[in-house]
Amino acid sequence: MKAILMMSSLLISYLCGFLVMFSMRNHLLLTLISIEFLMVIMFLSLFIYLLIFGYEMYFIVLFLVMMVCEGSLGLSILVSMVRSHGNDMINSLYMMLW
Repeated sequence: MKAILMMSSLLISYLCGFLVMFSMRNHLLLTLISIEFLMVIMFLSLFIYLLIFGYEMYFIVLFLVMMVCEGSLGLSILVSMVRSHGNDMINSLYMMLW
């Protein structure tokens, strides 16, 4: 019963993360934060799934490594965008094409 309640709350959190990601899609920083939130929710649901069914936790380490790589790549893109354009608005990238 507790597992079903936890999985349903994780599903609601995941949907809220998608809502934030699509509502704040103009700012790169807010999009990256919401993507990290979605990755944490996916990590928790994967951990609960593996814990309930008694599988090994080796995939968790690989998933955490991918989360770190994704976060560092996103932050480096954010830093280079702020240095070149002066803000984190995604719309300013499209204006520079003209």
